[in-house]
Amino acid sequence: MKVSQRPKAIAMLWLTAAIWGFAFVAQRAGMVHVGPFIFNGLRFLLGSLSLLPLIFWLNHREKKKVLLISPGLFRGGLAAGIVLFVAASLQQAGIVYTQAGKAGFITGLYVLIVPAIGIFLGQITGRNLWIGAAVAVAGLFLLAFRGPLIIEKGDLLVLVSAFFWAVHVQLINSLVKKLPALPLSAMQFAICGILSLAVSSFFETTLPGDIFKASVPLLYGGLLSVGVAYTLQVVAQKYVHPAYASIILSFETVFAVIGGWLILHESMTFRNLAGCLLMLTGILIVQVKDFPMGRKRNQKFQH
Repeated sequence: MKVSQRPKAIAMLWLTAAIWGFAFVAQRAGMVHVGPFIFNGLRFLLGSLSLLPLIFWLNHREKKKVLLISPGLFRGGLAAGIVLFVAASLQQAGIVYTQAGKAGFITGLYVLIVPAIGIFLGQITGRNLWIGAAVAVAGLFLLAFRGPLIIEKGDLLVLVSAFFWAVHVQLINSLVKKLPALPLSAMQFAICGILSLAVSSFFETTLPGDIFKASVPLLYGGLLSVGVAYTLQVVAQKYVHPAYASIILSFETVFAVIGGWLILHESMTFRNLAGCLLMLTGILIVQVKDFPMGRKRNQKFQH
């Protein structure tokens, strides 16, 4: 890995977490008017379409052949898009049967699931990463969890979604080593959007006027949350260990709280501040001693 690229990649992940966090505000506003599947379907397709001009421009500038569809790219985009769709759908279904705060905490458990999957993939994860991830989860508990410790039907659905979010992080980590980032992003967004619209056509009724009312949240969700943020994630994961990336990305919960405080005028409690501080402490613990970024056992890694 080029050392000069890692700080830029980490900055991209922080920006991704911020955009996703503030997207919670947009999603809540948008779903006042439309259902979750039509909202996801439209925003992911919009995100996919928003990347096409950039892909064509970059290919023209670099005088490369425009390669939007190839067998490898289609397979990779199809796999990533299906995992993305399953994760988002299970999370949305789970929220129906549990509290939003509890769902946010359970989803955040993927910061522990990602390195656990990495063990089976031969990725080296240092002790500090595990300690930092555990501290971040403790902060997430203070930040998002409010209710009693009771396991509900929705909790299990959200827990399964957390597993698929972790799989998505690891899958992207693998795919970006072989496939161009922007076409891969456009392909996975298109697959996820098409699947979401297909489900919406069976279970939701949407009027054109409702979509117009949700247009501003859809634009934010499609252009920024999907088109920009998910693409930044794909690009950044070329240079950052997937487990470390998952910890930074979990900060979307912190930014969601900040967004709710700034835009929706929700309260910022001492518990919220303590949770934010613990999550930041988790990041700092990981940084105390750097660990091999994406290295596998018996494999040399160039810093």
